Amino acid sequence: MSQLSAGRLRRLWQIHRAVRKYGLMEFADGKPRGTRPRGERLREALTELGPVFVKLGQALSTRPDIIPADIAGELAKLQDQVPPFPGDEARAIVERSLGRRIDDVFGEFQTVPMASASVAQVHAARLKPQGEGDPGLEVVVKVLRPGIEHVIRSDIQLLHTLAELAEKFSEDARRIRPRAIVDEYEKVIFDELDLMREGANASLLRRNWLGSELIYHPVVLWDYTRPDVLVMERIHGISIRELDRLRGLGVDFKVLAERGVEIFFKQTFRDNFFHADMHPGNIFVDASNPRKPSYLAVDFGIVGMLTPSDQRYLAENFLAFFNRDYRRVAELHVESEWVPEGTRVEEFEAAIRTICEPIFQRPLKDISFGFFLLRLFQVARRFNYQVQPQLVLLQKTLLNIEGLGRQLYDELDLWKTAKPIMEEWMRNRIGPAAMLEKARAGFPALADTLPQLAHRALLQLERGEGLGGGAGNRRLLLELKEEVRRANRRNVFVLAGSACMVSAALMFGLDGYRPVLAAGVPVWSWAFGLVGALCWLRAFSNRP
Repeated sequence: MSQLSAGRLRRLWQIHRAVRKYGLMEFADGKPRGTRPRGERLREALTELGPVFVKLGQALSTRPDIIPADIAGELAKLQDQVPPFPGDEARAIVERSLGRRIDDVFGEFQTVPMASASVAQVHAARLKPQGEGDPGLEVVVKVLRPGIEHVIRSDIQLLHTLAELAEKFSEDARRIRPRAIVDEYEKVIFDELDLMREGANASLLRRNWLGSELIYHPVVLWDYTRPDVLVMERIHGISIRELDRLRGLGVDFKVLAERGVEIFFKQTFRDNFFHADMHPGNIFVDASNPRKPSYLAVDFGIVGMLTPSDQRYLAENFLAFFNRDYRRVAELHVESEWVPEGTRVEEFEAAIRTICEPIFQRPLKDISFGFFLLRLFQVARRFNYQVQPQLVLLQKTLLNIEGLGRQLYDELDLWKTAKPIMEEWMRNRIGPAAMLEKARAGFPALADTLPQLAHRALLQLERGEGLGGGAGNRRLLLELKEEVRRANRRNVFVLAGSACMVSAALMFGLDGYRPVLAAGVPVWSWAFGLVGALCWLRAFSNRP
């Protein structure tokens, strides 16, 4: 037996032992085990099994609408209450990474951590003063757990083994594509182990939202950041879990919940860069203006991005679901190859209608997106739906956001908040203005490239390369020269027409977007538009 196989078997035995030790078979057969609460026993088992299992518990803790409240409450403690490693060891890691003594960098460094999570823990500190009257900037120092990479690598290897076995022996598992999901998760979790990457994520999120009244991201102090040490500005806010304290301050929970949804959808569709680990342990509230509370975010180890095609298909799917256009939903699944080619759109449409209509009979605020996704996947199994690994992070984050939003405001209407954002994104992506902008952006490259290609071809022909020389080459040479002449003339007409059209649009727009044929539209707008149209017609006509 190989060393790797022995390690995996050893890990399986550890999981089996934890299940027995903490009486977790209760979750399978319903028979109570032991005298302690089941949620407490589950939390301790996940903590003992390590980071991969802790993160599973973190995700479940945000879904009290899916799991019992007693379990959700216990699992919430996994978000920043994992047992810490010794503070002196953290100091030693910082000194080794920075190559300097702690006292040379920090005026204060608290050995007892502020928070301890599955991958790292955080210590409060203050930089050394830079001059008289400077108290030193308050910062937090995030330090990776020693030996954490080995632990995670061992669990990931085990997950690969389980995924391979599942795909080998289960047809349902092959549809879910567990190996691809584990591959995606492996990339995500190992990225999280590089604190330089986390700092870069934080910097980009900060740039994307700089000046926003919705959310604030702390400044990264790059001079003191290394792969296993991250130093950032310390933020002061109220944990999103302290609902009674926020309520006592008069915080508007409806605004807070809706702003959380707005942030997620703008990060996903406007920025294509979303914070994918937004559990309550990573979110704080600035309640200085209780009527308009804002968010303070931390822990940027896990972020997500989508391809342009995935963005578009998701936005169209969301809007089609909202508008009950089930046929479009079915068509999008086929077009994007989320279901196999050849799937009958009519049958898939009918199946989707079957699960959606009962849901939409209720007020939108009562619709759980988590429950909806579960029913959709159940129906899609009939059509060999292929789970998209690149969307797993997005689905997880959306479920987290919805779960958090419902804790804050149980009448949260996720669709009402999200729909205008997605409609605006679609207009910006595929509306007339967007198409004109794409044409404008692409035309210079096209106009520059075609003559260069033609010129190279002419040089080859003049050198006798390509067609063997003689009269045929000379004839082809003349034809190509004529085509280049026509192309240059066409470019001139296209540029002139485009300039006229843009000028007409600006004049028309500055006049207040009055309806066409309305009195008062500037005559120059019509004139420039007519000249532009004539130039375009001349450019693309077949006249020599």
